[in-house]
Formats: sequence, C-alpha cells, structure tokens
Amino acid sequence: MRKDVRILLVGEPKVGKTSLIMSLVSEEFPDEVPLRAEEITIPADVTPERVPTHIVDYSEAEQSDEQLYQEITKANVICIVYSVNNKKSIEKVTSHWIPLINDRTDKDSRVPLILVGNKSDLVEHSSMETILPIMNQYQDIETCVECSAKNLKNISELFYYAQKAVLHPTGPLYCPEEKEMKPSCVKALTRIFKVSDLDNDGILNDNELNFFQRTCFNTPLAPQALEDVKNVVRRNMTDGVKDNGLTLKGFLFLHTLFIQRGRHETTWTVLRRFGYDDDLELTQDYLFPLIKIPPDCTTELNHNAYLFLQSVFDKHDKDRDCALSPDEVKDLFKVFPYMPWGPDVNNTVCTNDKGWITYQGYLSQWTLTTYLDVQRSLEYLGYLGYSIIYEQESQAAAMTVTRNKRIDLQKKQTQRSVFRCNILGARGSGKSGFLQAFLGRNLQRQRKIREDHKSFYAISTTYVYGQEKYLLLHEVMPDFDFLSEADLACDVVCLVYDVNNPCSFEYCAKVYKRYFMDSKTPCMLIAAKSDVHEVRQHYSLSPLEFCRKHKLHPPQPFTCNTPEVPSKDIYTKLTTMAMYPCSHTRVWLPVLLFLLHVFTLY
Repeated sequence: MRKDVRILLVGEPKVGKTSLIMSLVSEEFPDEVPLRAEEITIPADVTPERVPTHIVDYSEAEQSDEQLYQEITKANVICIVYSVNNKKSIEKVTSHWIPLINDRTDKDSRVPLILVGNKSDLVEHSSMETILPIMNQYQDIETCVECSAKNLKNISELFYYAQKAVLHPTGPLYCPEEKEMKPSCVKALTRIFKVSDLDNDGILNDNELNFFQRTCFNTPLAPQALEDVKNVVRRNMTDGVKDNGLTLKGFLFLHTLFIQRGRHETTWTVLRRFGYDDDLELTQDYLFPLIKIPPDCTTELNHNAYLFLQSVFDKHDKDRDCALSPDEVKDLFKVFPYMPWGPDVNNTVCTNDKGWITYQGYLSQWTLTTYLDVQRSLEYLGYLGYSIIYEQESQAAAMTVTRNKRIDLQKKQTQRSVFRCNILGARGSGKSGFLQAFLGRNLQRQRKIREDHKSFYAISTTYVYGQEKYLLLHEVMPDFDFLSEADLACDVVCLVYDVNNPCSFEYCAKVYKRYFMDSKTPCMLIAAKSDVHEVRQHYSLSPLEFCRKHKLHPPQPFTCNTPEVPSKDIYTKLTTMAMYPCSHTRVWLPVLLFLLHVFTLY
C-alpha cells in the first residue's frame, strides 16, 4: 500500500476549490478566501486509512500551465471541481479538464479522477443526471461527490473518497463496461482461494472461512453472519455454495459484489494481506523477505517449515499413495505463476516405480532448493502462503541459518542436518551412476533416463547414529584447470575413478594434490564399476598406494550394476565423514565406521 496520498484539486475559477480545502482544515466556511491555498498535509493518525495525505490547490491566476502540468504528474488522485449551479463549469469537465489530464498522464497508469459538485447549498436539484453519462463515458472516474464548502456538507467524505481512490482503486479490479472483475484480479483471488482451501476439496468450509476472516480482518464471523454470507451467494447463483461451503465461483461472486457496491477496500484488504501490490503482483517484500546469511553458513528448513510442507503434500496427494502424480504436482503448483520443477527433479530425488516423486523425494527437493538458493525457497513458500497459514511475519521464519563451519570444526560437532558432497572424476568414470544409485536406481533403471532430463544433483536421507540427515551429492564437471570456489565448497569430497579405465585414476590424483591435499575437507576415493575387471592405472602409484601415502582410507569399491537396489552404506559413510571431518584420516575412519556398524546392529 502507498506510503502517502497526494490529492490535486483543479477546475474552473470561482467553483470553490480553495474554499473546500479551507473548510476541511478549519471545519468552518472561511470569511476570506485567498486565490490559492497553500499545500497542506493531514497527518496519518487523523485519516481513516492511517496514511499521510497531501492536498494541493490549483489557481489559474497564480500558476502557469507548466506548474499545473507538474502537479498533474505528481498527483495520485485528481478532483475536478465544478459548481452545480454553473452549467459552463460542468461542460468544462469533459471539454477541457479530462482531455488535459489524459494528455499529461501515462495511458498505462492513469490517475483516478473524482468529480466534485460544489455549492450544493445554492440549488434544490442534483447535478447527477448530467454527471452520470460522463462517469459512464470515462472509466478513470472513480466517483462523484456533491458537497457544499459553505455548510460543510460531504467535505470530509470528499477527501475520504479521494484517498480511497488511491489506496483502493477500482481500475485494477473491475471493468465497468463488462461489469465483471478483470482477469488479473480473478487470478489473484483464485490463488487466495486455493491457499485458504486447507484440505483442497474445492470449497471453503466454516473453519476455513473463519480462518480466512481472522487472517484478513482480525476477527471471526459469527455463525449467523456466515450463513447470511452463504445465503447471499445462494440467492444469486446455483453453484456458489456446495456441501454448505463456499466454492471458488461463490468466492469470486462475493468480491464482485463488494466492488459493485463500492466496498473496494474489502477486496483490497484481502489482496494486500496475501502479498499483492496495486498492480496485483506479489510484492518483492512479500516474496523475498530479508534474511542474513554470514559467510561459511548454510540455510535449512526448520521443523515448522517441514510440517507446513507436509500439510501441502497431504492436501494434494489425493490417492494417498505417498507420491505425487504429474496431475497432483500440477495442482500443487497452481498457486505459482510458473511451474518451478522441471523433469530433472525426478532424477534428483527419490521416486516410486512409476517415476512419481515420493513424499521423501518431495521434502528432499525442498531441502535442496533451500540449501542451494534460499531466495528461491522463500519465493516458493510465499506462493504457497506459508507466512499466512502459519501466521508468521514472513517466510524467513521458516529458515534456520546454521552456525559457521569453523565453529563446528573447533567444537568437533555440528547442529546441521544437510551435508554437501561434491563428486569429482574424469569423464565416463561413473559419477552420474553414483548419484543415481543414491536414489535407489540400479544401472538398468538409469539407462531409461533421457539425456535432457539428467540432473547434476541427487539428494536423499541417510542415518548416522540414529539421526536422519540429508546428503546432497553434486556432480562437478571434469574441468581440472577451472574448478571454481563453488566446485570446491563442500563438507566431503568423492573422487571417482573407473577401475576398468587405466587413465581414469590420474585425474583424481591430480585434483586431490592440487585442491584438497592441504584442506580440511575429508576425501573418499570411489573405485567405480567394481563389477568389471580392474586394470592397472597409468599413474606412478596405484590407488591403494596413493591412499596410504596421503593417509586416506583405501578406495571404496562401488557398482550400480546390480539386480537389486544399490546399497546405501557408502553414502552413510560419506555423511559420517561430513559430520565428523576431524576423523577423516586413514587412522580414525575405520574406527568410526566400526562404531557406526555396531550402533546400527543395536
């Protein structure tokens, strides 16, 4: 909503523009009226909408045309004042003032107009019969107010309507010619309906309507008031109420009715509570609330965020199979302006036999997004209405910023739940297979993945000492000379080589010696494709000798060419190394893994 409102009064000389302003300020008709009133500011605490309001007078005698044009450009709303007893001043509204204002304002952002019929105390008839055709002709005209500066009739109402025309404009909501809401308004209210439909059954029941009412207006509806609302809808349409709940059609009808009856503020209150600006776009402040992330810290979803995401999953998993079909995914993301997940997501997280994202896969994808791009995660939670449903100030309340990794190293313990493992290796060494095996896919299933649906990430859960943790695998492109900071920033490194390719290990050895030999990041060598014949590597040291020399754990044999689901043991080892980096040397890792094995047995 705007921070302030600027009202400009224009019109022919002697129609009473200055008198209207002075009567408002002094609450009495002035004995002497200057040629032009100075600009006045009404403080926020004395206006109905709690917004500072600037009122600007125009005088043809004291101001040039250029000054008038500047004021028109700065105005948020313009009151065209005419005298109800002066026919010529009424004619000038359409012959001079409206064309002049339209020429000086942008077509796409026309300023709202208020027609003001002053001096109603001098006549016994109304000018509305003459004015109504003008209002029908020009859609920029919000309303017409007849008033009297002399007896103070409708003075405060005039400025209230002017303020309302800025803060609660009709233009973005409604098309008078078509007598229906504009598509952008329908789209916004449809999203609001879907967010408020907590069980996704297509109707707002009494509990959901009351929650909506409290959310937007800070007060619930009495049972009788709820019935009265539904009865209004029933009387006007056949499919507005179903199973004693309000359908989307009924919800949209009510807002059309509010607008047609001049209660725009009701619809605007709803729209703004759900994050919309004057152009019916979600505001940047709503989608991207401020969150500070110090260096060497990561972002994770907190417990409440996972509970919310679980409720979103449950309300869209219509067949209760703990997976989201393509149609269910599409339905979930109807509150988004675009589809946020592409086909690569199905190869990033766990899916069922049909290739549908499972509940665990769904949470994993949210965890991945939050870790890699917290701003994107905030945006997505905004579309889903997290801060509204959970009554939080913003989506930032869903985030946990972890402490600096150096503190974890000093204390030799971590509070984090998500750990990143970067996978490096020569081209064709088996990195992609290693990622997909983590998601339970053997080589046979992996061969069905289309190249354009391939993902360079895989994320799922592992259990370390009974604690559920997320392990995020990232396949780094094999460009030895140009590994970026992002390629190197991780909690544990996997160096993958093909046991059947004699040139494969050399890449791992060089990467380790150049980038990781002196770092505190734990490393593990993976002897991939261990189901085929192992050949001698064309390097001065064998992989085992290399590991002994650099005090690394011996290479871990791995294959995804198995009839069953590949084992997750190796991924548990990687998560353990990430959690306890101080224990990654060859001396300590076997002890750590033995303890892990014992704990698992008991």
